[in-house]
Amino acid sequence: MTYIAKPKLHHPSLTKNAVGYTRRDYEGKVSTLCAGCGHDSVSAAVVQACWQLDIEPHRVAKLSGIGCSSKTPDYFLGASHGFNTVHGRMPSVLTGANLANRELLYLGISGDGDSASIGLGQFAHAMRRGVRMVYIVENNGVYGLTKGQFSATADRGSVAKKGAVNHDAAIDLVSLALQLGATYVARGFSGDKAQLVPLIEGAIRHGGAAFVDVISPCVAFNNHAGSTRSYDYVREHNEAVSRVDFIDLAAQQLAAGDEDVIVVPQPDGTAMRLRRLRDDYRPTDRIAAMNQVQALAATGEIATGLLYVDPDAGDLHRALNTTATPLNRLAEAELCPGAAALEKINAGLR
Repeated sequence: MTYIAKPKLHHPSLTKNAVGYTRRDYEGKVSTLCAGCGHDSVSAAVVQACWQLDIEPHRVAKLSGIGCSSKTPDYFLGASHGFNTVHGRMPSVLTGANLANRELLYLGISGDGDSASIGLGQFAHAMRRGVRMVYIVENNGVYGLTKGQFSATADRGSVAKKGAVNHDAAIDLVSLALQLGATYVARGFSGDKAQLVPLIEGAIRHGGAAFVDVISPCVAFNNHAGSTRSYDYVREHNEAVSRVDFIDLAAQQLAAGDEDVIVVPQPDGTAMRLRRLRDDYRPTDRIAAMNQVQALAATGEIATGLLYVDPDAGDLHRALNTTATPLNRLAEAELCPGAAALEKINAGLR
């Protein structure tokens, strides 16, 4: 429980990363979620990815909305900046923070109810504007805080714990992200940490709008026969289309003629190595990725892995041509240059 404090004393033998932090330094409070909840595995994956990438916790801003998923930022990166917004409004608050201070790493945590229902418009505009962020949706297909009603991402024909059948078409946030212009789109499974950690690492390194949909089963209301978001169902229908890892370009070269490997340079000087697991998969072709997701869904399979990446991704700051200096560090004279400057701007709009 959150009232039980974790020990502050770390054993001296704990391994530290390049910036001097142990993995424990990236943890938060004790989780209050149900034992076995997939969301806790997502939190563990975020902790592992940030530790491995040598990210200083105070350089991270984590934002969330409302729901079981939106509680989870309290359980990781306890020394980072945090803001819990109202229901569905995380993307717009994050956009404003990003414009004010572009030097932080922005991590947006949401759920299928928070992003696919009340926050659907907010999700859409964050993706199409190219806000540089890691947008993680912990997707379990139900409203866990209000006792397990179907969410907007629940598959048509899926069965609730008490027998009700969902007759509504599902909103596929991955397909929407692809259509709306996200430049990094992935789907993971909370039960597959080996796949999920590299996907989150890639999203953190990415230079634009990165979206990661994580199927994260709800053990209380949606982990039974008939659910398409249960641990058993996802394990049986998981179709991985790629495998992601990272290489230091100075230390390792790609073998010539390896057509199954695509190398995508990253802003930090490393490269993401994306190995195709299907011959018909083209991760740098947006339309091909959309077709692949839909084709697998039509056969009842769930496409996971890095589904699409744009190697030349830009972000909102590039589109707006904002100053390299964060806006929160500019003085009044720079932010308000006076009536003459305003008149010049207005004249250019006439």
